[in-house]
Amino acid sequence: MWLIPLHNQSWVSEFILIGFSRDPTTNSILFLVFLLIYLSSVLGNGIIVMLVCLDTQLHTPMYFFLCTLSLLDMGYVTTTMPQMLVHLLAHSQTISFAGCWLQMYMFGTLGMTESILFIVMAYDRYVAICYPLRYTVILNWSQCIQLVSRTSACGFFFSLLHTSFTMSLPYCGPNRVDHYFCEGPSVRSLACMDTHLIEMVDLVLSVFVVLTPISLIVASYIHIAKAILKIKSTQGRCKAFSTCASHLTVVTLFYAPAICIYMLPNSSYSPEQDKQISLFYNVFTALLNPVVYSLRNRDLKRAFLKVMGHVMVDQ
Repeated sequence: MWLIPLHNQSWVSEFILIGFSRDPTTNSILFLVFLLIYLSSVLGNGIIVMLVCLDTQLHTPMYFFLCTLSLLDMGYVTTTMPQMLVHLLAHSQTISFAGCWLQMYMFGTLGMTESILFIVMAYDRYVAICYPLRYTVILNWSQCIQLVSRTSACGFFFSLLHTSFTMSLPYCGPNRVDHYFCEGPSVRSLACMDTHLIEMVDLVLSVFVVLTPISLIVASYIHIAKAILKIKSTQGRCKAFSTCASHLTVVTLFYAPAICIYMLPNSSYSPEQDKQISLFYNVFTALLNPVVYSLRNRDLKRAFLKVMGHVMVDQ
């Protein structure tokens, strides 16, 4: 049974995640595609974490924050993908109410932490370009650890608010979530009451974890651009800008779809569009981030060849 009587009211005890398709053949194809994407995401981010940990030349604030981003991406994609893969092949696509609560909370925690981490990474580039001689003094290891710890604390706190407000709504049926995981707006649309107040709460939270970070990142890059324009040599300007290009790319890939989902009202909510956008910023950003950061990064390429050289020698 998926309904629990409580105070003369029936309450949902589990949800059914509809996913993408009901056709077994289509689901089998999607399983193989998403399995490959998931393994590639974990492998790509795992390699970056391994390189940063093993190569002492990468023990700098920039790569410490990049390592943190890769860890968040691995957790982010693991929160949703394994269950989605199981549901693509299994007959049952149910998730308990507690399981849905936990998934929504962990997804929100990792996503909001990553959102705030991008501010820290922008600040890192600001200090490196505007105050290069004081870079390691301003961003010493103690400061870096404090920034990551406070970023994580904010993610846990804001996600707890978002999840608690969403899952405290009365859910008395139906229990079919038109999504591949327990995502806030998708679950909230099933509530048996008017959700305008909760939408306003989510909008306020979105300002803190989406619009505020974007504003601070833009402000950082305005100062960075001014500093780069003061560099006399063209080669120096290009080198300075190239260190920021990767960060700007992943920021765009992350925030653009997040705004579409969490900053729009329920009246414009579209399940199919929501699934596609969520798939992009949940799955494909975790896949693309290692590619974006390693494609033109000589330090990571050098570290990879160095580690592979040691492996070959040991064998």
